[in-house]
Amino acid sequence: MRRTAVTLTLLVSALAVAASGCSKRKAKGGTIKIDGSSTVFPLSAAVAETFAKQHGGDASVGASGTGGGFKKFCRGEIDIAGASRPIKATEVEECKKAGIEWIELPVAYDGLAVVVHPKNDWVDHFTVDELKKIWQPEAQGKITSWSQVRDGWPDRPLRLAGAGVDSGTYDYFTQAIVGKEHSSRGDFAQSEDDNTLVQAVSGDENTMAFFGYAYYAENKDKLKVVPIEDGNPDNGAGPIAPSPQTVVDGTYQPLSRPIFIYVSVNAARKPEVDKFIGFYLAQSTALAAKVGYVGLPAKVVELATGRFQARTTGSIFSGGSMVGVTLEKLLAAEGGGG
Repeated sequence: MRRTAVTLTLLVSALAVAASGCSKRKAKGGTIKIDGSSTVFPLSAAVAETFAKQHGGDASVGASGTGGGFKKFCRGEIDIAGASRPIKATEVEECKKAGIEWIELPVAYDGLAVVVHPKNDWVDHFTVDELKKIWQPEAQGKITSWSQVRDGWPDRPLRLAGAGVDSGTYDYFTQAIVGKEHSSRGDFAQSEDDNTLVQAVSGDENTMAFFGYAYYAENKDKLKVVPIEDGNPDNGAGPIAPSPQTVVDGTYQPLSRPIFIYVSVNAARKPEVDKFIGFYLAQSTALAAKVGYVGLPAKVVELATGRFQARTTGSIFSGGSMVGVTLEKLLAAEGGGG
C-alpha cells in the first residue's frame, strides 16, 4: 500500500472515563488499562462508565487503533485491547515473544457504513465491484472522478477518506471489498479518529468515506449512508443499507463484522479485571444498542462468558479478518471454552 501526505492519523486519548465522583470506590488493584480500536472505544467507554457507577473501580480507555492497541497489549502496557478485527498472526507472534497469553472475546456486531455528503444526489447505491474499482491499489491516480465509477455520474472530483491503515476497520474493509487485507490505494485521507472522517464528508459534497456504523448513527443529520449491493440473492434482494436489523440478520454483506476485546491472562488474574470482564460481557448487549452497535445473541454471550471463565486462550479465527463469519458456530465448535 502507498501512503501520501494526506494521512491524518490521529491518536485519540480519553483517559479516566469512569466518573470522578466514584473515586472513593476505586478498586484496590488500581486502574484497568484499555486501549485499541476506535470502533470498540464507544462500547468500552460506556462499560467503564457504567461499571464505575455500579461497582466503583477506575478504567482508562484510549483509542489508538486496533494495530496500535495490539502493540501496547503485546508489550504488556495495557490489560485489555479493543479490536475491530481478529488478531493477526504477526501480532500473535509478538505477544508470544513477550510471554503474553490472551483470551479473545467477541462483544458486539458492527456494520461498516459507506457514506457521502447529504447533497450528493447521484449516488443511490454502490455495488461491491464499484467499491473495489474505487479502492483497489490500481485505482490510485486513475479513478479520480465520479464519472469514472458509473456511467451517468457527474464529472466531479472523487475524494476519499477512511480509517487509518493501523485500524482493524481498514483491514476488514480491504479484505471484504478489495479481497486482500491491508491492500488499497494510498491517496485517501486517513484517520484513526472517526469524528475526523465525519467532518471530512460533511464538509465536502465530493467525498465518500467508510467507518463504523455507530459514527454514522450519531451523525445522520450530516451524512448520507449508501446501500450496498453484494450480488448474492441469499443476502436479500437489491442494495441493502446498514442498520441494527440488517447487521444482525446477516443481509448487510460483506460489511458486517464482529468486534472484540482481548484480555491478557495475567491481567485476568487481578480481581478487579476479572470482575470488569464479567460485567462487560453481561452488559455488552444492552450497552451496544445504546452506542449504535448490535448486541450479541444470548447464546454467543453465554459461549463467550464460558470462554473467559475457562481462561481459554488463542483465537477462534485463522489469523485475520474473515468475511461472513458466524460467531456461534465458531465458538460452539471449540465447546464454548468449556
